Amino acid sequence: MKKVITAIVALVILALMAWGYVQNASHNQDKGFVKVNPKEIIFEHLGDAYGWEVPFSHTMRIPLPIITFAQDGSFHCFMSSEVTGGDIYQSSGASFKISTNEEGGYKGKLVQVLDDGSEYRPWDFSITKNVLGILIAAALVILMAMSLRRWYKRENMKGPKGVKGMLEVVVDFVYTDTIKPIMGKDAPKYGPYLLTAFFFILTMNLLGLIVIFPGGANLTGNLAVTMVLALITFAVTNLTGTSHYWKEIFWPDVPTALKCPVPMMQLIEFIGILTKPLALMVRLFANMLGGHMVVIVLILLIFIFTDSFKSVAVGAGTSVFSVFLALFMLLLDTLVSFIQAYVFTLLSTIFISMAHEGKHEAVEVNN
Repeated sequence: MKKVITAIVALVILALMAWGYVQNASHNQDKGFVKVNPKEIIFEHLGDAYGWEVPFSHTMRIPLPIITFAQDGSFHCFMSSEVTGGDIYQSSGASFKISTNEEGGYKGKLVQVLDDGSEYRPWDFSITKNVLGILIAAALVILMAMSLRRWYKRENMKGPKGVKGMLEVVVDFVYTDTIKPIMGKDAPKYGPYLLTAFFFILTMNLLGLIVIFPGGANLTGNLAVTMVLALITFAVTNLTGTSHYWKEIFWPDVPTALKCPVPMMQLIEFIGILTKPLALMVRLFANMLGGHMVVIVLILLIFIFTDSFKSVAVGAGTSVFSVFLALFMLLLDTLVSFIQAYVFTLLSTIFISMAHEGKHEAVEVNN
C-alpha cells in the first residue's frame, strides 16, 4: 500500500510540474521560444564562480569575498556583488571586473582594467564557490569526527545509535575491512589520513548533489581539487617509502642488461610512480563530472525539445521523462559518490602499502 501511495504522489508531482511548465510557456509564448545554449549552461553550472547561485534564479547570487593584489602590488578586498553583471568596481585607484572577453582567455575570471582599457589578470586569492565548498566539507568532516569522539568519551566507549552509529559502521568498514588487512601493522599510522581522505571526498561528492546552499559546488568534478588530493597521496607514498621501495625503482631485481647501461627498467618504474597519482586524479574527476553532466543534460532536454519542435506540449511531455531519468541518475550518483570515495581510499592504501613492502617482508622474516 505504501508503494502505491508513493507512486501516486510522484505522479501527481510530475503532473503539477508539467502543468506549471505548460502554463509558464503559454504565458510567454508570444515572446517566442528562447534559444538554449547547452554548452554554456553546462559549464556555467559545473565551473567555479565568484558568487553562489540562488536556486531557480540566474540573477541572484550569494556574494563572496574577493581578495586580490593589483598590478602595483596593492591589496584589495571587496564583495563579489560589486562586480556582478559586468560592473567595474573602483578600489583605491584600481578598477576590477569579471572578464567577458573570450579572446583574452580570462572569461569568467577577475581582471584588473588598466588605464589603456586592457585586462590584467592579478594574483587572485578570492573565496570562490569551490573554495567555500571545500571549507564547508572540511568543517563537516571535523564535526563528524569530533561528535564521535565526544560520544565515546562521554558514554565510555558505548556503541552510538542513529547517525553516529552509521558513521561508526562506515569507519569500521573502511578501517577494519580495507585499511588494516592491506597495511598490516602500519594501519594505525596511516589510518587517520586514509579515513580523512575517504570522508572528505564522500562529503564533497554528496554536497555536489544538493541543489541549494551549502551544496551545488562541483568540487570533485574539478580537476584542480582531485589533483591536490592525488598529490597528497603521492607525497605520503614517496616520502615515507622504505629503502627497499627506492631500491626497486633505481636498481630493480631484473637482468643487468635491462637496467644498465640503458636505464630501461628505471624509466618504466619512474613512469609508474607518476601514473599512480594520475590514475587517482582522473578516475575521481571523470566519474563525478560525468554524473553531474548527465543530470544537467537530462534536464536540458526539456528546453532542447521545446525549442526544436516549437511546441509546449512536447516540452511538457519531455519534462516527465527527463525528471524521472534525472532522479534515477541522482540516486545512481549517490551510490557512485560512496564508490568513488572508497576506490580512492582503497587505491591510496595499496599505493602506500607498496612503498612499505620491504618493511613488511622484514617483519615477517623476523617473526
